[in-house]
Amino acid sequence: MSDASDYTSALVDGPWRHEFVPANGSRFHVATAGPDRTHGDDRPLVLLLHGYPQFWWTWRHQLAGLADSGVRVAAMDLRGTGASDKPPTGYDVPTRTRDVAGVVRSLGHEHAVVVGCGTGGILAWATAALQPGITAGVAALSAPHPLRLHVPPRRLLTPAARRLLALTLIPSWPERRLVDGRGVDAVLAAGGGPALPEDVLARYRDVLRIPFAAHSSTESVRWLTRTSVRPDGRRYLAALRRPVDVPVLQLHGAEDAFWRPESADVDGAALARRFRFEVVPDAGHLLPEQAPRQVTELLTDWLKPVLAGE
Repeated sequence: MSDASDYTSALVDGPWRHEFVPANGSRFHVATAGPDRTHGDDRPLVLLLHGYPQFWWTWRHQLAGLADSGVRVAAMDLRGTGASDKPPTGYDVPTRTRDVAGVVRSLGHEHAVVVGCGTGGILAWATAALQPGITAGVAALSAPHPLRLHVPPRRLLTPAARRLLALTLIPSWPERRLVDGRGVDAVLAAGGGPALPEDVLARYRDVLRIPFAAHSSTESVRWLTRTSVRPDGRRYLAALRRPVDVPVLQLHGAEDAFWRPESADVDGAALARRFRFEVVPDAGHLLPEQAPRQVTELLTDWLKPVLAGE
């Protein structure tokens, strides 16, 4: 095993294009697919946000599938991950929603349907609240509305999730585990559902060895665990109470080992006026990879009226 990788390990070949775009004072890598935007086409972009400890490649199946259906789609390496910049600060959710908005505009769009999984799904929900001007829709996979994170943990989070969040607060320990590969395997297995193949796990391990990637990606999770005790976190929570005026799709794996399914849709159903909730059978937390066909089909069906402005 090499001691480190460089950012090119995140530039996986496939039926997509790799682009680097400026946004919010940093440079971001996106993988784009689908038809080029033509004059007069004002349909929103579909922007895909990965979870922890992953990178854009978690959406490889949906990039190809949505592009085949005629959708212009982009999967983004979030701040601190993959081939995007890894600045020392900015891993709070409000800053990262500004990253999302800037990437949408840098790709030539005024609006986007923001789709996220896991911690990327939390960011998708937050983008609707904090960047409503660019948000045309939200699809949250394996991610209850973020207000759910601040109910008593035993009512929502499983013991596996509570343990994972607690471990991220230990200085440097999660980073060491991610870099040596054990942490990557443990986190991805803890979400339940079918195990990822060894070659997929090896790809994630390799990309987490890019300098600063392990620390930066973990910082974003640490911020979520400290939200209620930080002034910026309290302002963020207040903003989340605004009604969500765009269409919302929430998908939850029947075998998700992080979120208790019986209450995963409560706040989303209360705050989103056009809300659809679906449980995906035989899948855990890593929906785009554990149920790629079902996820692509559900997204394609839901996106048709959303992209048409209906």
